[in-house]
Amino acid sequence: MPERFVYTTEDALAMLDDLLAEHGDGWWDGFFADRARPCPFFVDRPDENLAEWFDAGRLAPGRVLELGCGQGRNAIYLAGRGCDVDAVDFSAEAIGWAAERAATAGVTVNFLCCSVFDLPLADGSYDFVVDSGCFHHLAPHRRQDYVKLVTRALRPGGKFALACFRPEAGSDFTDRQVYENRSLGGGLSYTEERLRWLWDAEPFSVDVLRPMVSQAGDGPVFGVDFLWVLLATKQGTPEITHFSPAALGETLR
Repeated sequence: MPERFVYTTEDALAMLDDLLAEHGDGWWDGFFADRARPCPFFVDRPDENLAEWFDAGRLAPGRVLELGCGQGRNAIYLAGRGCDVDAVDFSAEAIGWAAERAATAGVTVNFLCCSVFDLPLADGSYDFVVDSGCFHHLAPHRRQDYVKLVTRALRPGGKFALACFRPEAGSDFTDRQVYENRSLGGGLSYTEERLRWLWDAEPFSVDVLRPMVSQAGDGPVFGVDFLWVLLATKQGTPEITHFSPAALGETLR
């Protein structure tokens, strides 16, 4: 790693990013380029928790942001449930595969190829945010930025749906060991206590936190029991926009 002069907080964060650059976009491009890879989530089915929460009325059609969409299985499902979906991944191979699958499924998804931290976001622009496998690949020094991103993206009353590694699946590295080893060890694991510390605190409250339910390989939904699934609500009262007849006419024109 070249010598870096550190002056600002952003300089320090960028240096730590470089230190942990083992799995950059090039690595993920290679990962998604091998579509025959024996990978549990290289399937066409959505996460079982998303289907359950839709069926139970915990989630409803709205504007959705998916962070780390991979080959698009959840984004395509959400679009099929009537959602307006923006889905981001920084692997061009993943986005290309996802776009092909969306076209085959006959649904519209706005796929974006960039880092989740480079997204142009308007405050409170999404009804819910979905992450199935992105969060546990973030380094410890980017956690706060991630929580701020989700907070900013969601409207008051909006939902955050997360699937991430349980202790038996991900690396058991401590945060210090991540930097000592210069590696996330394939993805960081989280305890229930740590997830609640992050997501059951202002401005969020946790509605559901449980292990994902394992599913048969040929079933309609995806599930493996080494993941947590979490549903949290951003607190606050949704803003109600009142239109005058003149303003409504301008909006519809």
